[in-house]
Amino acid sequence: MANTYLPTLKQLQYLIALRDHGHFGRAADSCFVTQSTLSAGIRELETLIGVTLVERTRRVVRFTPLGEQIVAKARRVLREAEELGDMARAAGRPLSGEMRMSVIPTIAPFLLPRVLPKLRTEYPDLKLFLREEPSGAACESLQNGRADCVLLALPYSCGEVTTEALFDDRLFLAFPAGELPEAVQPVSPNDIDETRLLLLEDGHCLKDHALAACNRPELRAEATMMGTSLHTIVQMVDNGLGVTMLPEIALNAGILDHTNITARPLGGDNPRRTIALAWRRASPRERDFRLLAQILSTVR
Repeated sequence: MANTYLPTLKQLQYLIALRDHGHFGRAADSCFVTQSTLSAGIRELETLIGVTLVERTRRVVRFTPLGEQIVAKARRVLREAEELGDMARAAGRPLSGEMRMSVIPTIAPFLLPRVLPKLRTEYPDLKLFLREEPSGAACESLQNGRADCVLLALPYSCGEVTTEALFDDRLFLAFPAGELPEAVQPVSPNDIDETRLLLLEDGHCLKDHALAACNRPELRAEATMMGTSLHTIVQMVDNGLGVTMLPEIALNAGILDHTNITARPLGGDNPRRTIALAWRRASPRERDFRLLAQILSTVR
């Protein structure tokens, strides 16, 4: 009889969706149910445990302090429930079933087009759901169970995860053709004009990797951080508005095609980042993730 009074996984799913979206309609859409169904499910949960989890007004959805605690616990419960299915899949064929992977924006458009056809051909039973998001959000998705693995660049602190390094991705300085003498190669960080340096805005780890590679603290203060994507910054450089730093995988993917931009390797002590795959420690699908990492490491 005690089981009668336990919250259902569906109720917990509704609660988490409402917390993530902050709106009943959007939360219901994400769960593929009607708004009234989602609202009723959350009210049933509140009745079941005898406390108010969500304060409802016309304009805002606000979680109570206890509601926030229960959401955090609900995420862990759902993640454990999902891993029951993961255990069964891990015992079957490799790289089969559903897998959710978050990929950071400075990797996704350059690496995925080269690896996805290979995965579709060699592992047709794998249903890979992709989400592009910055490193912080990607690692949060991994910890909260919204993602099963994350494709990101190191160094980056992603919490308690297992990582598999795939390959090093060298950094290059990109500038309007003719701006630097041909003999300057690689480019010393000391030769970069900090007043003309264009970088991605905060939230993109490539900015931090580029600044760390230069080891010039004044660059952080002087550089213009305004680009929302590498493609946008490339257009700015092509229009003579400055210089930037690009990863080798972007160059290999042709990001400078049809531009008047020259790219030269960046000098310094450590002018590179490491592309890696990360997943939660002790995941039952570790064998799948290591196999996926092996495949990813061959397509740079």
